[in-house]
Amino acid sequence: MAYIWLILILGFLQTTWPLKRTIEPLPDDTDLWPTVDIYVPSYNESLDVVCDTVLAAQCIDYPRDKLKVYLLDDGKRSEFARFAADVGVGYITRDDNNHVKAGNLNHAMKITKGELICIFDCDHVATRTFLQATAGPFLKDPKLALLQTPHYFYSPDPFERNLRAARSIPNEGSLFYGPVQQGNDNWNATFFCGFCAVIRRSALEQIGGFAVETVTEDAHTALKMQRLSWGSAFLSIPLATGDRRPATERLGLHIIQLTRWARGMTQIFRVDNPLFGRGLKWQQRLCYLNAMLHFQFGLPRVAFLIAPLAYLLFNINIIHSFASLIFAYVLPHLVIPTILTLLSPKHGKFNVTDKGGVLDQGFFDFHIVRPHVIVALLLGIGIVAGVVRAVMHDYFGVDPCVIALNVGWAIFSLIILMAAIAVARETKQVRKTIRIEVQIPAIIHYASGISSCTLTSDLSMGGAQLDAPDNRHEFDEIEEIDLLLKSGAITIPVSKISGDAETIRLRFEAMPLARRRELVRVVLARADARIQPGSISRITR
Repeated sequence: MAYIWLILILGFLQTTWPLKRTIEPLPDDTDLWPTVDIYVPSYNESLDVVCDTVLAAQCIDYPRDKLKVYLLDDGKRSEFARFAADVGVGYITRDDNNHVKAGNLNHAMKITKGELICIFDCDHVATRTFLQATAGPFLKDPKLALLQTPHYFYSPDPFERNLRAARSIPNEGSLFYGPVQQGNDNWNATFFCGFCAVIRRSALEQIGGFAVETVTEDAHTALKMQRLSWGSAFLSIPLATGDRRPATERLGLHIIQLTRWARGMTQIFRVDNPLFGRGLKWQQRLCYLNAMLHFQFGLPRVAFLIAPLAYLLFNINIIHSFASLIFAYVLPHLVIPTILTLLSPKHGKFNVTDKGGVLDQGFFDFHIVRPHVIVALLLGIGIVAGVVRAVMHDYFGVDPCVIALNVGWAIFSLIILMAAIAVARETKQVRKTIRIEVQIPAIIHYASGISSCTLTSDLSMGGAQLDAPDNRHEFDEIEEIDLLLKSGAITIPVSKISGDAETIRLRFEAMPLARRRELVRVVLARADARIQPGSISRITR
């Protein structure tokens, strides 16, 4: 109970006064703009994953003489070195893999010289406006060390993908990259989240580079800079997108990722406790304390889930009060926020602004939810036992109202557990690349030499869907299409997947890197590609 009250109070402190920043424009004179190094760290990801991230970074609208892109390859792979040379970006590797990602970044810092360092995870593609939206505050505030933006995904997380009802409910990332980070920002306690961020080099150099003492080097790095009175900021606008989730596309991997965060925050609590030491204001200390204590939620949640079993199976009272008094106090809290949400998941609003892995066959991941299944079975037994005791209350000498309270509590716990168990049903996932609904003028080139004008209805890095101008595609082979852009036309070789009277679905064939860069610019790096109806909540840490 003390843990719950502490988390409640700290949560109110952290989120009651959110700071909603707007974009700070850069000066008209580009000579005043800071130099920027873009880091794309990679270890064991395939080149297909990293390729588009690097190409998108090259498409960012920023003076060429002030922007350098570096592929940081901790896997020391020759194909990555060739790719970097072919597209014209820097390639950095090292002899060892000490301190994993943090060590990779620190090694790159010794070789590069940009005033600002911008980091993108290897599966995150940036919009063309990323730096113009994030570099300005560093000129206005010379003590600003960090500007973090949301981690945004088109693909759903395991809960949204495997549990249909979860698709219309904001996920935990929406909370973190909304009220929590905006609240942190108000107290100069913004957390660095590893990527989609810009950091001042001089601030990093002052703390000795990216933190290597814990597995959550990102949050620890921010804490170190804030201890030295550096400023931090959060801009709640998605400016880069991950269409693949290496750590979250399966429930088991998602839990491993959460476990790493829990370990890392606990490590910080032990080795660099924000409650102690110099440099932090009391508000900053409490914001970090809340983040660290948050990951200790496991035991209290288990206790609340199984609490009714104490009475239903062993006749042990855990709450000493009259049933009518408990009902009078608890029911309003349950009916209003909980039952209403269960009956109508779309009710209410949460005002906060989808890794293309393929799963050919769905399956049920029993291993990951085995404890949930065991507790659910115990709750089921407890409910049956409770109903029997309620029906025969004279024989057992129990108060049927107390039984009803505990049975209701157990049913509520069982509903929560069944939802968690349902998430373990991994659904089939066959699409490798994301689709963006966008209308772009296009020309279809047929094998017969005929060409037709039309519009795209959606685009991805793997293909396109076009409005069918006529029925020619039913008997005439399509060889290539032209996408007509303001900057010129892109010609892409294609093959037809299917088509009907309304639409034509095409697959893109292999293309040169220069042409693929243009496709990245059109599909993934568009400034408006992140804000789409129905996808605003797909944000996760």
